[in-house]
Amino acid sequence: MTDTAPAPTRPAALIGWRLFSLLYDFLPVLALWMVIGAAMVVLFTLAGHDTHENIRPLTAWWFVEWALCWAVAGAYATLSWRRGGQTLGMRPWRLRVTSADGGAPTTGALWRRYAVGTLSLLLGGLGFWWAWFDRDRLTWHDRASGTRMVRMPKR
Repeated sequence: MTDTAPAPTRPAALIGWRLFSLLYDFLPVLALWMVIGAAMVVLFTLAGHDTHENIRPLTAWWFVEWALCWAVAGAYATLSWRRGGQTLGMRPWRLRVTSADGGAPTTGALWRRYAVGTLSLLLGGLGFWWAWFDRDRLTWHDRASGTRMVRMPKR
């Protein structure tokens, strides 16, 4: 018994295009992180800490700040993917996230994609580099979420 999957209607997005879009998307995410950082400093000060004291690493405040940064970046990505299949960084490269069958992915699948993508980045991008060896050119987060990133044709 052979596994013959139908050929995708759009070509898979190669690793280079994905990395370019990540670089572009880092800019709006960095801006969101700066807003979170400023809000955390205000909250830290309102909680009675000295205005010249920083949030120390590996404290509860530090973990809350990074958890908020991760969640806000995830909301940016998943809402963008859900709304039109693209983040700001994906538009110049004509990349779009779809479900494996070409339709719109579910919100759960998109959050799974984001979580596994985060793990992949924390492991030095191993899940991204995996696409070079995968027979369908899929990353770990593509496989785990049942989604695909495709490159759209020029208009």
